[in-house]
Amino acid sequence: MKIIIVGCGRNGSGLAQAMSKAGHSVTVIDSDPAAFQQLGKGFHGKTVEGIGFDKDVLQRAQIERTDALAAFTSSDESNAVIARIAKEIYHVPKVVARLYDREKAEIYKRLGVQTLSSTTWGIKRASDLLSYSSLNQVYSFGSGEAELVRVELPALLAGHRVNELTVVGDIHVVAIERDNKTLLPTTGTIFQKGDVVYIAATSASGGQLRKLLGKTW
Repeated sequence: MKIIIVGCGRNGSGLAQAMSKAGHSVTVIDSDPAAFQQLGKGFHGKTVEGIGFDKDVLQRAQIERTDALAAFTSSDESNAVIARIAKEIYHVPKVVARLYDREKAEIYKRLGVQTLSSTTWGIKRASDLLSYSSLNQVYSFGSGEAELVRVELPALLAGHRVNELTVVGDIHVVAIERDNKTLLPTTGTIFQKGDVVYIAATSASGGQLRKLLGKTW
């Protein structure tokens, strides 16, 4: 997976290191070349010096071939602009922006840009949002503390019951699409091959949900 991270501060550099260690191809953009020192010697990605919303800079970072972008500069305005450019001009599939202003965050979420506020920010949280390749976020509740995701049922779960994919207080199956119909399951409902499952989960339970689904990414 190819990822661009704009902003190499404490959080941006930490995210870059985490995603690089996970095996992703990471490119970091920052206007201050000295900031790249925070990446450390173990970072194996690329760095690009420049302003994150500059067209030439983004093209040097190969945004046209990027799977995900995270905008984490110290400026809400810059992050919002970078996110909109990535989403609307370059059609980057996954875009995350850190915005301190919650009102702005709500506006951009309605426009399809996933946002993180200073109160919900976390490297693990951003890593999950960028790398959930088989989980499609449908809706984010509050400031990102919980979300509704859509997933095509893994073949190995066919024949299992809904309660096997339930963690009280963290993970709940709320709906199943089957044969062009939608049903509200009980804990005893049995999954069938081809089901599309809608799951409400807390942001902290992402790793646990992946394990329950049998995912290793």
